[in-house]
Amino acid sequence: MSARFTIPGRLPGLNEAFEAARRNKYVEAKTRREYEGLIIYSAKRGLKKWRAKGPVVLHYTFVEPNRRRDKDNIAGYACKLIQDSLVKGGFLGGDGWQYIENFDYAWAVDAKKPRIEVEVEEKP
Repeated sequence: MSARFTIPGRLPGLNEAFEAARRNKYVEAKTRREYEGLIIYSAKRGLKKWRAKGPVVLHYTFVEPNRRRDKDNIAGYACKLIQDSLVKGGFLGGDGWQYIENFDYAWAVDAKKPRIEVEVEEKP
């Protein structure tokens, strides 16, 4: 069983998150909460009442507006935000090894509609 949802736009990268935390930890925490809210809202729209009953594999497709940011910079922080938000939203029981079996990434460019597509594949 798999379920999907899409997060519109793009999330900050690791470099942006580190820079924000260096400048002001309170601003970084507020920004993180705002992005978590966007992710939970997007997950609720796409996943509806779906909740994981067992371990999952997460498939991320990062659709960027261009190729300026490094892939590891994009994925590092985004995956952390998304997984924490899925736990906070009640879609996953946790983000440890027993809940998330694996994850993978795919990449695309769409200047007009950047987004992150997430497929949650539940393992039997």
